[in-house]
Amino acid sequence: MTRLGRKFAALLAALALAFAVSAPARADTATCHGKFINPITDVCWSCLFPLSIGGLSIWKGSRPDPKNPSFPLCACGSPIPRIGISVGFWEPVRLVDVTNKAWCFPNLGGIRLNPGFAIGNGHVQGRSQIGGKAQNSSQWQSHYYVYPLLYWMEILTDFLCFEQTTFDVAYVTEIDPLWQDSALTSIINPEVALFSNPIATAACAADCVAATAKLPIDQMFWCAGCNGGMYPLNGHVAAHVTPIQASRLVAERMLYKMHREALAWGTMGSKALCHKYLMPVMRKQQYRLQMTNPISTVKGRYACAPIGATTIIPQTGKGYPVKGEDFGYLVWRKRNCCML
Repeated sequence: MTRLGRKFAALLAALALAFAVSAPARADTATCHGKFINPITDVCWSCLFPLSIGGLSIWKGSRPDPKNPSFPLCACGSPIPRIGISVGFWEPVRLVDVTNKAWCFPNLGGIRLNPGFAIGNGHVQGRSQIGGKAQNSSQWQSHYYVYPLLYWMEILTDFLCFEQTTFDVAYVTEIDPLWQDSALTSIINPEVALFSNPIATAACAADCVAATAKLPIDQMFWCAGCNGGMYPLNGHVAAHVTPIQASRLVAERMLYKMHREALAWGTMGSKALCHKYLMPVMRKQQYRLQMTNPISTVKGRYACAPIGATTIIPQTGKGYPVKGEDFGYLVWRKRNCCML
Protein backbone atom coordinates (compact mmCIF):
# COMPACT_ATOMS: atom_id res chain seq x y z
CA MET A 1 0.00 0.00 0.00
CA THR A 2 1.30 3.46 -0.89
CA ARG A 3 1.90 6.11 1.74
CA LEU A 4 -1.19 7.98 0.50
CA GLY A 5 -3.24 4.80 0.85
CA ARG A 6 -2.00 4.27 4.38
CA LYS A 7 -3.06 7.80 5.32
CA PHE A 8 -6.57 7.20 3.98
CA ALA A 9 -6.78 3.88 5.84
CA ALA A 10 -5.68 5.55 9.07
CA LEU A 11 -8.29 8.26 8.60
CA LEU A 12 -11.07 5.74 8.07
CA ALA A 13 -10.01 3.83 11.17
CA ALA A 14 -10.10 7.03 13.21
CA LEU A 15 -13.54 7.96 11.92
CA ALA A 16 -14.90 4.49 12.58
CA LEU A 17 -13.54 4.56 16.13
CA ALA A 18 -14.96 8.01 16.79
CA PHE A 19 -18.47 6.89 15.85
CA ALA A 20 -18.32 3.35 17.23
CA VAL A 21 -20.99 3.90 19.83
CA SER A 22 -24.01 1.81 20.78
CA ALA A 23 -26.54 3.74 18.73
CA PRO A 24 -30.05 2.85 17.61
CA ALA A 25 -30.48 1.47 14.13
CA ARG A 26 -30.87 4.02 11.36
CA ALA A 27 -34.36 4.31 10.03
CA ASP A 28 -33.05 5.64 6.73
CA THR A 29 -31.38 2.70 4.97
CA ALA A 30 -30.38 4.41 1.71
CA THR A 31 -26.92 3.30 0.67
CA CYS A 32 -24.11 5.79 0.36
CA HIS A 33 -22.01 5.47 -2.80
CA GLY A 34 -18.58 6.80 -3.63
CA LYS A 35 -14.94 6.00 -4.14
CA PHE A 36 -11.51 7.16 -3.05
CA ILE A 37 -9.70 9.41 -5.48
CA ASN A 38 -6.88 7.78 -7.40
CA PRO A 39 -4.25 10.54 -7.66
CA ILE A 40 -3.08 9.21 -11.01
CA THR A 41 -6.28 8.48 -12.93
CA ASP A 42 -8.94 10.59 -11.17
CA VAL A 43 -7.19 13.97 -11.15
CA CYS A 44 -7.18 16.37 -14.09
CA TRP A 45 -3.47 17.19 -14.01
CA SER A 46 -3.78 19.66 -16.87
CA CYS A 47 -5.81 21.79 -14.44
CA LEU A 48 -2.48 22.84 -12.87
CA PHE A 49 -2.04 25.29 -15.73
CA PRO A 50 -1.64 28.08 -16.73
CA LEU A 51 1.69 28.47 -14.93
CA SER A 52 3.03 32.01 -14.80
CA ILE A 53 5.99 34.07 -13.65
CA GLY A 54 4.86 37.60 -13.04
CA GLY A 55 2.43 38.51 -15.80
CA LEU A 56 4.00 36.09 -18.29
CA SER A 57 2.44 32.66 -18.85
CA ILE A 58 5.25 30.14 -19.27
CA TRP A 59 2.81 27.23 -19.66
CA LYS A 60 -0.52 28.49 -20.95
CA GLY A 61 -2.70 25.41 -20.93
CA SER A 62 -6.25 25.41 -22.34
CA ARG A 63 -8.10 27.16 -19.52
CA PRO A 64 -8.58 30.85 -18.71
CA ASP A 65 -6.54 32.36 -15.91
CA PRO A 66 -7.27 35.38 -13.70
CA LYS A 67 -4.85 38.30 -13.81
CA ASN A 68 -1.48 37.71 -12.15
CA PRO A 69 0.84 40.32 -10.57
CA SER A 70 2.63 41.90 -13.51
CA PHE A 71 6.11 42.34 -11.98
CA PRO A 72 8.18 39.11 -11.84
CA LEU A 73 10.10 40.04 -8.67
CA CYS A 74 8.71 40.21 -5.13
CA ALA A 75 9.97 40.71 -1.60
CA CYS A 76 8.73 39.08 1.62
CA GLY A 77 9.83 38.95 5.23
CA SER A 78 10.90 41.42 7.89
CA PRO A 79 12.84 43.26 9.11
CA ILE A 80 15.00 42.48 6.08
CA PRO A 81 12.83 41.34 3.15
CA ARG A 82 14.05 38.57 0.88
CA ILE A 83 13.78 38.87 -2.89
CA GLY A 84 11.88 36.17 -4.74
CA ILE A 85 10.07 35.37 -7.97
CA SER A 86 6.32 35.91 -8.34
CA VAL A 87 4.72 32.66 -9.53
CA GLY A 88 1.13 31.74 -10.26
CA PHE A 89 -0.34 28.24 -10.54
CA TRP A 90 -3.42 26.16 -9.70
CA GLU A 91 -3.26 23.78 -6.76
CA PRO A 92 -5.65 20.91 -5.77
CA VAL A 93 -6.18 21.62 -2.07
CA ARG A 94 -9.72 20.72 -0.96
CA LEU A 95 -12.46 18.15 -1.42
CA VAL A 96 -16.20 18.78 -1.08
CA ASP A 97 -18.96 16.18 -0.69
CA VAL A 98 -22.52 16.99 -1.70
CA THR A 99 -25.22 14.46 -0.82
CA ASN A 100 -28.81 14.30 0.38
CA LYS A 101 -28.01 11.33 2.64
CA ALA A 102 -26.96 12.40 6.10
CA TRP A 103 -23.45 11.34 7.16
CA CYS A 104 -22.62 10.00 3.70
CA PHE A 105 -19.02 10.65 2.59
CA PRO A 106 -18.65 9.94 -1.17
CA ASN A 107 -15.02 11.07 -1.30
CA LEU A 108 -14.16 8.68 1.55
CA GLY A 109 -15.16 5.65 -0.47
CA GLY A 110 -18.90 5.94 0.19
CA ILE A 111 -18.65 5.35 3.94
CA ARG A 112 -21.76 6.26 5.92
CA LEU A 113 -21.52 6.91 9.63
CA ASN A 114 -24.14 6.39 12.29
CA PRO A 115 -23.71 9.03 14.99
CA GLY A 116 -26.75 7.78 16.89
CA PHE A 117 -29.22 10.49 15.98
CA ALA A 118 -31.31 11.19 12.90
CA ILE A 119 -30.52 14.62 11.54
CA GLY A 120 -29.75 16.24 8.22
CA ASN A 121 -31.37 13.99 5.60
CA GLY A 122 -31.93 15.88 2.37
CA HIS A 123 -34.55 15.59 -0.35
CA VAL A 124 -35.55 16.46 -3.87
CA GLN A 125 -39.16 17.40 -4.28
CA GLY A 126 -41.52 19.28 -6.56
CA ARG A 127 -43.48 22.36 -5.64
CA SER A 128 -46.14 24.37 -7.45
CA GLN A 129 -45.47 27.72 -9.03
CA ILE A 130 -47.80 30.50 -10.15
CA GLY A 131 -49.53 29.53 -13.37
CA GLY A 132 -49.43 25.81 -12.63
CA LYS A 133 -45.75 25.46 -13.53
CA ALA A 134 -43.87 22.96 -11.35
CA GLN A 135 -40.33 23.47 -10.12
CA ASN A 136 -38.16 21.19 -8.04
CA SER A 137 -36.37 22.15 -4.87
CA SER A 138 -33.77 20.16 -2.99
CA GLN A 139 -31.89 20.02 0.29
CA TRP A 140 -28.29 18.77 0.56
CA GLN A 141 -25.56 18.18 3.10
CA SER A 142 -21.90 18.94 2.42
CA HIS A 143 -18.49 18.06 3.84
CA TYR A 144 -15.28 20.03 3.44
CA TYR A 145 -11.89 18.27 3.46
CA VAL A 146 -8.36 19.60 3.63
CA TYR A 147 -6.61 17.79 0.78
CA PRO A 148 -3.09 19.11 -0.05
CA LEU A 149 -2.45 16.65 -2.87
CA LEU A 150 0.71 18.20 -4.36
CA TYR A 151 2.41 18.36 -0.97
CA TRP A 152 1.58 14.71 -0.23
CA MET A 153 2.92 13.51 -3.54
CA GLU A 154 6.19 15.40 -2.97
CA ILE A 155 6.27 16.60 -6.57
CA LEU A 156 8.53 19.50 -5.55
CA THR A 157 9.80 18.81 -2.06
CA ASP A 158 11.39 22.24 -1.51
CA PHE A 159 8.60 24.32 -3.05
CA LEU A 160 7.30 26.33 -0.09
CA CYS A 161 4.34 27.73 -2.02
CA PHE A 162 2.46 24.41 -1.68
CA GLU A 163 0.11 24.20 1.28
CA GLN A 164 1.98 22.00 3.75
CA THR A 165 -0.54 20.29 5.98
CA THR A 166 -2.29 16.95 6.47
CA PHE A 167 -5.58 15.47 5.35
CA ASP A 168 -8.53 16.45 7.53
CA VAL A 169 -12.32 16.38 7.49
CA ALA A 170 -12.61 20.04 8.36
CA TYR A 171 -16.37 20.70 8.25
CA VAL A 172 -19.58 18.65 8.29
CA THR A 173 -22.87 20.46 7.82
CA GLU A 174 -25.07 17.88 9.54
CA ILE A 175 -24.24 19.41 12.93
CA ASP A 176 -24.37 23.04 11.75
CA PRO A 177 -27.74 24.66 12.59
CA LEU A 178 -27.03 27.52 10.18
CA TRP A 179 -26.92 25.03 7.31
CA GLN A 180 -30.32 23.55 8.15
CA ASP A 181 -32.32 26.78 8.38
CA SER A 182 -32.26 29.65 5.88
CA ALA A 183 -33.44 32.12 8.52
CA LEU A 184 -30.49 31.24 10.76
CA THR A 185 -28.16 31.36 7.76
CA SER A 186 -28.88 35.09 7.46
CA ILE A 187 -26.65 35.54 10.51
CA ILE A 188 -23.60 35.05 8.29
CA ASN A 189 -25.11 36.45 5.07
CA PRO A 190 -27.32 39.38 6.15
CA GLU A 191 -26.85 41.01 2.73
CA VAL A 192 -29.17 38.39 1.25
CA ALA A 193 -32.05 40.87 1.64
CA LEU A 194 -30.43 43.18 -0.91
CA PHE A 195 -30.39 40.55 -3.64
CA SER A 196 -33.76 38.87 -3.16
CA ASN A 197 -35.36 40.67 -6.08
CA PRO A 198 -35.95 39.99 -9.80
CA ILE A 199 -33.37 42.53 -10.98
CA ALA A 200 -30.51 40.97 -9.04
CA THR A 201 -31.60 37.51 -10.14
CA ALA A 202 -31.81 38.49 -13.80
CA ALA A 203 -28.34 40.02 -13.65
CA CYS A 204 -26.89 36.58 -12.92
CA ALA A 205 -27.43 35.71 -16.59
CA ALA A 206 -24.37 37.82 -17.40
CA ASP A 207 -22.32 35.90 -14.83
CA CYS A 208 -23.49 32.62 -16.40
CA VAL A 209 -22.26 33.68 -19.83
CA ALA A 210 -18.96 35.03 -18.46
CA ALA A 211 -18.21 31.93 -16.37
CA THR A 212 -18.97 29.59 -19.28
CA ALA A 213 -16.97 31.57 -21.84
CA LYS A 214 -14.02 32.53 -19.64
CA LEU A 215 -14.20 33.48 -15.93
CA PRO A 216 -17.01 34.45 -13.53
CA ILE A 217 -17.59 38.08 -12.62
CA ASP A 218 -16.23 38.60 -9.10
CA GLN A 219 -18.20 41.82 -8.63
CA MET A 220 -21.43 39.81 -8.94
CA PHE A 221 -20.70 37.88 -5.76
CA TRP A 222 -24.37 37.07 -5.13
CA CYS A 223 -24.48 34.95 -8.32
CA ALA A 224 -23.29 31.42 -8.96
CA GLY A 225 -23.62 31.87 -12.70
CA CYS A 226 -25.65 29.23 -14.53
CA ASN A 227 -26.22 27.25 -11.32
CA GLY A 228 -28.37 29.80 -9.49
CA GLY A 229 -28.02 32.28 -6.66
CA MET A 230 -25.17 32.09 -4.16
CA TYR A 231 -27.50 32.90 -1.27
CA PRO A 232 -28.49 31.49 1.15
CA LEU A 233 -25.17 29.94 2.17
CA ASN A 234 -26.68 26.56 2.91
CA GLY A 235 -27.86 23.41 1.17
CA HIS A 236 -31.36 24.53 0.21
CA VAL A 237 -31.64 24.83 -3.57
CA ALA A 238 -34.90 26.55 -4.45
CA ALA A 239 -34.51 25.98 -8.21
CA HIS A 240 -33.32 22.40 -8.69
CA VAL A 241 -32.85 21.81 -12.43
CA THR A 242 -30.61 18.72 -12.41
CA PRO A 243 -28.75 16.89 -9.63
CA ILE A 244 -25.39 18.01 -11.06
CA GLN A 245 -26.44 21.65 -11.30
CA ALA A 246 -27.79 21.57 -7.75
CA SER A 247 -24.77 19.74 -6.31
CA ARG A 248 -22.30 22.14 -7.96
CA LEU A 249 -24.29 25.08 -6.58
CA VAL A 250 -24.11 23.60 -3.07
CA ALA A 251 -20.36 22.99 -3.44
CA GLU A 252 -19.89 26.62 -4.54
CA ARG A 253 -21.93 27.86 -1.60
CA MET A 254 -19.84 25.68 0.72
CA LEU A 255 -16.68 27.40 -0.49
CA TYR A 256 -18.26 30.82 0.04
CA LYS A 257 -19.42 29.77 3.50
CA MET A 258 -15.87 28.77 4.44
CA HIS A 259 -14.67 32.23 3.39
CA ARG A 260 -17.44 33.98 5.30
CA GLU A 261 -16.51 32.04 8.45
CA ALA A 262 -12.77 32.76 7.95
CA LEU A 263 -12.03 29.08 7.39
CA ALA A 264 -10.82 29.77 3.83
CA TRP A 265 -8.61 32.69 2.79
CA GLY A 266 -7.53 34.62 -0.25
CA THR A 267 -4.60 33.12 -2.19
CA MET A 268 -4.69 35.07 -5.45
CA GLY A 269 -3.42 38.47 -6.54
CA SER A 270 -0.62 40.72 -5.26
CA LYS A 271 -1.93 40.58 -1.68
CA ALA A 272 -1.27 36.83 -1.54
CA LEU A 273 2.37 36.87 -2.64
CA CYS A 274 3.72 36.77 0.91
CA HIS A 275 0.79 35.37 2.89
CA LYS A 276 -2.89 34.47 2.68
CA TYR A 277 -5.42 37.15 3.53
CA LEU A 278 -8.99 37.41 4.78
CA MET A 279 -11.57 37.23 1.99
CA PRO A 280 -15.08 37.35 3.54
CA VAL A 281 -16.57 38.05 0.09
CA MET A 282 -15.21 35.20 -1.98
CA ARG A 283 -13.60 35.93 -5.33
CA LYS A 284 -15.11 33.28 -7.57
CA GLN A 285 -12.18 33.40 -9.98
CA GLN A 286 -9.98 31.85 -7.28
CA TYR A 287 -11.59 28.42 -7.72
CA ARG A 288 -12.24 25.63 -10.17
CA LEU A 289 -14.33 22.54 -9.39
CA GLN A 290 -13.55 19.09 -10.78
CA MET A 291 -16.05 16.28 -10.29
CA THR A 292 -14.59 13.19 -8.60
CA ASN A 293 -17.77 11.27 -7.73
CA PRO A 294 -19.66 9.48 -9.14
CA ILE A 295 -17.47 9.88 -12.28
CA SER A 296 -14.17 11.72 -12.37
CA THR A 297 -13.87 14.33 -15.12
CA VAL A 298 -10.25 14.47 -16.22
CA LYS A 299 -10.35 15.65 -19.84
CA GLY A 300 -11.59 18.69 -21.71
CA ARG A 301 -11.72 22.40 -21.03
CA TYR A 302 -14.56 22.04 -18.53
CA ALA A 303 -13.08 19.13 -16.58
CA CYS A 304 -12.37 21.68 -13.85
CA ALA A 305 -14.88 24.39 -14.63
CA PRO A 306 -14.97 27.83 -13.01
CA ILE A 307 -17.63 28.63 -10.44
CA GLY A 308 -20.92 29.26 -12.21
CA ALA A 309 -20.07 27.66 -15.56
CA THR A 310 -22.79 25.71 -17.34
CA THR A 311 -23.25 22.04 -16.52
CA ILE A 312 -25.27 21.19 -19.63
CA ILE A 313 -22.49 19.94 -21.92
CA PRO A 314 -19.48 18.91 -19.79
CA GLN A 315 -21.45 17.03 -17.11
CA THR A 316 -23.95 15.18 -19.31
CA GLY A 317 -24.25 11.57 -18.16
CA LYS A 318 -22.16 12.11 -15.03
CA GLY A 319 -25.12 11.74 -12.65
CA TYR A 320 -27.47 8.76 -12.73
CA PRO A 321 -29.98 6.96 -10.48
CA VAL A 322 -29.01 4.97 -7.38
CA LYS A 323 -25.20 4.81 -7.54
CA GLY A 324 -24.78 8.22 -9.17
CA GLU A 325 -26.67 10.43 -6.70
CA ASP A 326 -23.84 11.23 -4.25
CA PHE A 327 -21.37 13.80 -5.53
CA GLY A 328 -17.78 14.71 -4.80
CA TYR A 329 -15.65 17.58 -6.08
CA LEU A 330 -11.95 18.35 -6.06
CA VAL A 331 -11.30 22.04 -5.46
CA TRP A 332 -8.53 23.68 -7.49
CA ARG A 333 -7.37 26.98 -5.99
CA LYS A 334 -5.48 29.77 -7.73
CA ARG A 335 -2.21 30.51 -5.94
CA ASN A 336 0.01 33.55 -6.37
CA CYS A 337 3.16 33.19 -4.33
CA CYS A 338 6.58 34.75 -3.88
CA MET A 339 9.00 31.87 -4.45
CA LEU A 340 11.98 32.70 -2.23
